[in-house]
Amino acid sequence: MRDQGLDQAIRAAGSVTELARRIGISQPSVSNWDRIPAERVLSVEAATGVARSVLRPDLFGDEKLAPDEVDLARAQEYALLATLLARPPDAELLGRLERLRADPSPLGLAHAALGEAAARLDQERVGREYFDLFIGLGRGELLPYASYYLTGFLYERPLVRLRADLQRLGIVRTEGQTEPEDSAAVLCDIMAALASGAVEAPPESDREIFEKHIAPWMGRLFADMATSDRADFYARVGALGGTFLEIEAEAFRLPRWHGQRDQ
Repeated sequence: MRDQGLDQAIRAAGSVTELARRIGISQPSVSNWDRIPAERVLSVEAATGVARSVLRPDLFGDEKLAPDEVDLARAQEYALLATLLARPPDAELLGRLERLRADPSPLGLAHAALGEAAARLDQERVGREYFDLFIGLGRGELLPYASYYLTGFLYERPLVRLRADLQRLGIVRTEGQTEPEDSAAVLCDIMAALASGAVEAPPESDREIFEKHIAPWMGRLFADMATSDRADFYARVGALGGTFLEIEAEAFRLPRWHGQRDQ
């Protein structure tokens, strides 16, 4: 029997098939859920607009379990990037992106640019752009995988090392996930779950995953997106991702910048 949070997410998406499409996994996988897996909560929230406290109140409904504001903001950024990298946005998501909060900070300006593109471009145009960049006829312009960016080939040592580290941290592969774990979308999903506390892992696990498996290559992917001749909307996604990774890298260089939760 499905729990209420999962039922609400399905109603918001319109169907099980549409929810699965929005978060980039197979329909049978979602059909087999009794409740939303912890590592998928933020992606489902980003894809449906249903609050995480409704989707999984056991994880996010108790103040004692709530992450601090900085980690919550980080989790939201990672979840947004994971969603946009996993699939092209539909009209509903584009509408929500138009309302992204903007301020004079570099990240706020990147939000504003993404919101402007979301308001200017329709779903069909953005979908074609996503296809050209990441799917293509045979292959897309960009291959958003650590193995490819670090070795020039898919399913290479970077994926093997990542899988070993995830296993050691107790992070398991989601049933029905077809993308390898070293894809940018899956890595951002993992970081969202770690930052939000949705997945239990040892202290500093987010730092380890970032420094070993994201920092060495993902900035190059976002730079390629930002400068691609085929990208308009996704050029803004690339600029946002690059700006956010710079902020993350600087923050992780500070001594135990987010370590209060570990005390």
